Amino acid sequence: MSDVLRKEDWFVASIPHKEAAEFIREHHYSKGCSLTSVYRHGLFKKEDPSRLMGVAIWLPPTKPAAESVNKEHWKKVLSLTRMAVVPECPRNSCSFLLSRSIKAIKAEGRFVSLVTYADERVGHDGLVYKAANWKYIGKMKGSPAWIDPKTNRQVAIKSTVSRTYEQMRSLGYVNVGTFGKHKFVYHLESEK
Repeated sequence: MSDVLRKEDWFVASIPHKEAAEFIREHHYSKGCSLTSVYRHGLFKKEDPSRLMGVAIWLPPTKPAAESVNKEHWKKVLSLTRMAVVPECPRNSCSFLLSRSIKAIKAEGRFVSLVTYADERVGHDGLVYKAANWKYIGKMKGSPAWIDPKTNRQVAIKSTVSRTYEQMRSLGYVNVGTFGKHKFVYHLESEK
């Protein structure tokens, strides 16, 4: 494949949630995603339109997270919860997928603000969001990260909040440290 993505050779389209979730299980470091989504956009190369090369999944954030982004219109905030591309994708693939995904969301007009996080635990600093002119809000307070060694997946945060360290260890989970996330916001309307 080419070193840099050529826009005329690629396209982004809506895909079923099941297909997006399967792709994320295989290609995203989290190895999973939510059971539902508002939008799922897939990245495809025009010469092979049946092969899914990348995925972006969107759903509403929690109310406190939405209010932190747009207090007045918190019900119109959407979160990019997963994005991944196959390793052989050319440079700029994530940026292309992200920009086309945002364009589709904006065209529908249901949402006014977007939020996403770059996970420090896996070395992400939000470079793709910075390049796409998302506003960097800062690094969020760190929280303990627990991994289930049977699945190599991070344990859901709701489980880690309601249990003690001792309970988590007794369930076989491994604490891999405390990590923060970098928060980014993008407003679809000019003034927010």
